Amino acid sequence: MLLEKEREAIVTFGRKLITSQLTTGSGGNLSVMNREANLIAIKPSGVDYFEMQPEDVVVMTPEGRIVEGDKKPSSEVNFHLGLLQSRPEINAVVHTHSVYATTIACLNWELPAVHYLVGYSGNKVPLAPYATFGTQALADHIAAAIGHYNACLMANHGLVTVGPNLATAFAAAEEIELVARIYYQARCIGNPVILSDEEMAVVGEKFKTYGQKK
Repeated sequence: MLLEKEREAIVTFGRKLITSQLTTGSGGNLSVMNREANLIAIKPSGVDYFEMQPEDVVVMTPEGRIVEGDKKPSSEVNFHLGLLQSRPEINAVVHTHSVYATTIACLNWELPAVHYLVGYSGNKVPLAPYATFGTQALADHIAAAIGHYNACLMANHGLVTVGPNLATAFAAAEEIELVARIYYQARCIGNPVILSDEEMAVVGEKFKTYGQKK
């Protein structure tokens, strides 16, 4: 089976999307690219996360040709392929419908640095304009909006995060959802104080040495 480890990771982290309350039903999607094989594993469209098996995960070329799997790939395959092709340091994409991030996206707001954990994206989380799900227009909007950031809100839709591996992209989705909740709650009380770009630059440098490095 091609990309066995990547397909198993899609199953594992797909279930975590549900248990971490980052999406519901079969919503959201994930992909992982194996740069050496030049192949991408992506969640199949409309398949329940707890019923999905590694062999259900679709394997594709970066150009979108299916090379293994008998199911349709995610309806959002366009923006997965676009992101994985546009930035060589990206090997994984996670898309969620997490409640607080989506709430901010439905207001058509960016997510500012109300908390330093927004650094999982950068000094903010930018916003991509609305387009119908699954369209090339949506893929183009996300590619233009995300730039060098590791997360992007999708207007009236949800959140997308990227990373060098699936664990990192998933962690970004979790932390950005936390920051979105903090921002929502702070706005309910008053006007939150936003961290400066200079402080977020310091945070970004500290993130580079955070945790246990090999």
